[in-house]
Amino acid sequence: MKSIRKTLVASAAIAAVCLFVPVFATAQAAPDNTKQNTDHTTTADSQSNASADRATTAKVRKAIMADKNLSTYAHNVKVITTNGQVTLKGPVKSEEEKQQIVSDASTVVSAENVTNQLTVKQ
Repeated sequence: MKSIRKTLVASAAIAAVCLFVPVFATAQAAPDNTKQNTDHTTTADSQSNASADRATTAKVRKAIMADKNLSTYAHNVKVITTNGQVTLKGPVKSEEEKQQIVSDASTVVSAENVTNQLTVKQ
């Protein structure tokens, strides 16, 4: 009886260790853009809460999402509107994609109201 209990306990312990080993083996450090982001004056936190700015952001986001030729990176750029001025931030796959996003945003607001802070992913 004690032998069976020891075997069951040992089996449970081995199973538990096997379940946790892959988690520890594949754990990666969380990405941290803090240093890169400290230089930026316009952040998502500076998004205006004015209804017109929120509506503009939503329209620009909708225009970008409607462009199915863009990559996932492009669909996930940050759109920040403050006092009618739209700022686009984030990585994209190519210079052409960067220009296309600015063009998509310019269908909502005039081109002079769009600040392009997009970067091409290396």
